[in-house]
Amino acid sequence: MIGQEQRTNTPDADPPGSSEGIVGIDIGGTKIAGLLVDGTGTVLARGSVRAPADLGGDAMADAAARLALDLASEASAQIVAVGVGAAGVVDHATGTIRAASATFVGWAGFPLADALVSRLSVPVSVENDVNAFLLGEVAADRRADDDVLGVMLGTGVGGAVIIDGDLRHGPNGAAGEIGHTPGYSDLVCTCGQVGHLETLASGTSIGRRYAERSGDPESDARVVADRARAGDPDAVAVFAAAGRAVALACASAATLLDLPRAIVGGGVAAAWDLLEPAIQATLLTDAPVSGLPIVITPARLGSDAVALGAIEAARRTLAPKAAR
Repeated sequence: MIGQEQRTNTPDADPPGSSEGIVGIDIGGTKIAGLLVDGTGTVLARGSVRAPADLGGDAMADAAARLALDLASEASAQIVAVGVGAAGVVDHATGTIRAASATFVGWAGFPLADALVSRLSVPVSVENDVNAFLLGEVAADRRADDDVLGVMLGTGVGGAVIIDGDLRHGPNGAAGEIGHTPGYSDLVCTCGQVGHLETLASGTSIGRRYAERSGDPESDARVVADRARAGDPDAVAVFAAAGRAVALACASAATLLDLPRAIVGGGVAAAWDLLEPAIQATLLTDAPVSGLPIVITPARLGSDAVALGAIEAARRTLAPKAAR
């Protein structure tokens, strides 16, 4: 198990008895996590390091590359490809970060794929982290030909969509970004606009909405969830509002794209017991226009979803669709 302190030795290009593996990397604002899997999908090594998001793109690429090499060393494996799920809007064709939160210094415009190729000398595929999350979840239940919406409820709210088994990126790389669709409230979003889904359903917003209702200092979503389970009516109401907003967003996407299901992940989804009653009640009154229900389920892969989805993205890049 690799922890915060990483070994700096570089493995031989092809040590005796080594296997081949693909590395999946999940790059967030505070942590870079990674997995290495063999050809059967078995996890051979996993680890994480601090994300130097305040030091610029090259520092982030250095940390990610060192993690990949340490995973290969631990597993006595040769890396044949790397997949990355990265925070921000990603140019899928070039692996460049097109836009990012201000917490990431020097990240917007950074050519992440090229930077990692130069450090690791293997093919590198870069996806937005929520796209990778959805790829991982769909691949895990072996329904890669599905049409499905992914919603990530974390510090913010992200989204992704798969159509006919393929990620829909859109001309600007922002397809599926349901967190910044309007009409859910009269509250100001973190992006500066008003009424977005994120104002009700993100972990940050759940803490703020609870503080507004209760008069208590702002708490994180986990604390609010604990209070809701203990019967606090303000906490229950905040999660009910979040669940209703998520259901409305999923129903709207289902109507526009004829999607039969949605997968909801992220830290807030750990409180599925608090979200689900409002989700199911809302779907009874606001079903897709097709008359067929959209099935909304919690994610299954937990913190591994983004890295596993990044590995799936790398596999899809290496293999033509017909061979998948």
